[in-house]
Amino acid sequence: MDLQLNGKLALVSGSTAGIGYAIAHTLSREGAAVIVNGRTQAGVDAAVERIRADTRGTVHGLAADLSQAEAAQEAVRRFPGIDILINNLGIFEAKAFEDIPDEDWQRFFDVNVLSGVRLARLVLPAMKRANWGRIVFISSESGVQIPTEMIHYGMTKTAQLAVSRGLAESVAGTGITVNSVLPGPTSSRGVGDFVEGLARSSGKSAEQVETEFFQSVRPSSLIRRFATPQEVASLVAYVASPLASATTGAALRVDGGVVRSAF
Repeated sequence: MDLQLNGKLALVSGSTAGIGYAIAHTLSREGAAVIVNGRTQAGVDAAVERIRADTRGTVHGLAADLSQAEAAQEAVRRFPGIDILINNLGIFEAKAFEDIPDEDWQRFFDVNVLSGVRLARLVLPAMKRANWGRIVFISSESGVQIPTEMIHYGMTKTAQLAVSRGLAESVAGTGITVNSVLPGPTSSRGVGDFVEGLARSSGKSAEQVETEFFQSVRPSSLIRRFATPQEVASLVAYVASPLASATTGAALRVDGGVVRSAF
């Protein structure tokens, strides 16, 4: 399927690994010019080289912490006319509620929510002038089913749903769409490290740890495995394309059926 992304410029925040990298790679493969972002120059350069080598597309590098206002402003100055914004930047950690200090609540909100709010605010004027744009927030099933082991993370994922829906309503009647995508447990780099650490500490294989995770922690999963970053990226690429012009204001699940709801 041709997603009609030739000539579009896409910024994917936090895209040197995991879901963000898969999204950037897929958009490039579909013909979009892609801005790959990460905090270190070495990480950005490596990701850009891998994508270029595979897709032969136009791939730019942006080494910057986009949770910082100055970095976000400079990014939009450096790359004017962004057509597609994928707000993927995010952090997570498991921590008991009573052990989460105020500073962590603020840090999680700043990185997971405010970074996307700020970038959307910065790219929106150009999108309005062009009467076309795509803004996608990478939320999580944790925004619907708040995990007790990381309530602060779940809070930020719920907040993204609210921002996404509200922003979509604010651009009603234009060629701009705003959506959230909700991955479920996915085999990103952080999850892989987590599983490998549990396997080492328990003397079990990674496969055993994964099986037990879906038996005891996410028993509602219908695929009963971690999704791949590419499975998430495929949905995001469609939502970011002109073909998805009637999809806006939505919270789209690619969660492996973890959320027990028909809607």
